[in-house]
Amino acid sequence: MKTCLFTVSFAGFWGQHRLSLAESIDKAAELGFDGVEIMAKRPHLSPLDWSVDDCKRLRDQLAERGLACAALAGYTSFTAGASAAEVPLVEMQIDYVGQLAERAKALDCDLVRIFASYERDDQPVTDQWRRTVAAIRECCDRAGAHGVTVGVQNHHDLGVCARTMLELLHEVDRPNCIPMYDCWSSYLLDEDLAAAVAAMAGVMRFTTAADYVILPRGKLRRGPGSYETLEPPLLMAAAMGEGDLDYQTFFDTLAAEGFDGWVSYEMCWPMREGGELPNLERCARKFLEYMKPWTG
Repeated sequence: MKTCLFTVSFAGFWGQHRLSLAESIDKAAELGFDGVEIMAKRPHLSPLDWSVDDCKRLRDQLAERGLACAALAGYTSFTAGASAAEVPLVEMQIDYVGQLAERAKALDCDLVRIFASYERDDQPVTDQWRRTVAAIRECCDRAGAHGVTVGVQNHHDLGVCARTMLELLHEVDRPNCIPMYDCWSSYLLDEDLAAAVAAMAGVMRFTTAADYVILPRGKLRRGPGSYETLEPPLLMAAAMGEGDLDYQTFFDTLAAEGFDGWVSYEMCWPMREGGELPNLERCARKFLEYMKPWTG
């Protein structure tokens, strides 16, 4: 397996120390990663700011640092904007993914990450499913023109469960559409992690890793000693191996199934011990140390 650092870790969204894209790349090289996953929106690589020629120059910077661009990470939800049907939001997102594929090619990268869709309460779920499948198909067709694969990460509601994700990709029915299955959603959904990973591993070549401490919440009711449990629990991002997720089973199963792709580390939530740069560096190094049994 190969390691990459997701530049969202330094985007400053959750109180973390903020680095530019160039600084994030330098930091990934300094820490000893094999590559980077680049966040494809501001403040990092937005198509509004980065031309194809800019990406070719960035490719040279990556090569100088000894890094590969493992993926461009796009942000999509194909049910977004359904309450304003006159706005062609799905078309805009398909064009965005196409532009990312063009830039990925310039970066010598052959993978663009997308999400599926958040489920809405104001439309039948079957309609949302069809809308999502059709949009992903068109994304794949446009990416394929540049020799790029579209990876669907199990982040949004449609396709978040392992069996449902496999059905979604089966319906998309494009050779350049793959799952980017990760441990987080599977853990929260109480899925059989080993079985889910085994079902995905044969067609995977990229996964995202982050560990979390999951803290129950309670609220005191009127009357002595009476509490109710509150949902959702409080989440705190932790260094790999310091949280609650069963990554031992996850990576052991991937390895047993022959997975030899990218494992991307992200720090994209309020961090235990804070978001200052020394703590982010500590967590990144802890990830690389944690991964040694599977990276050699």
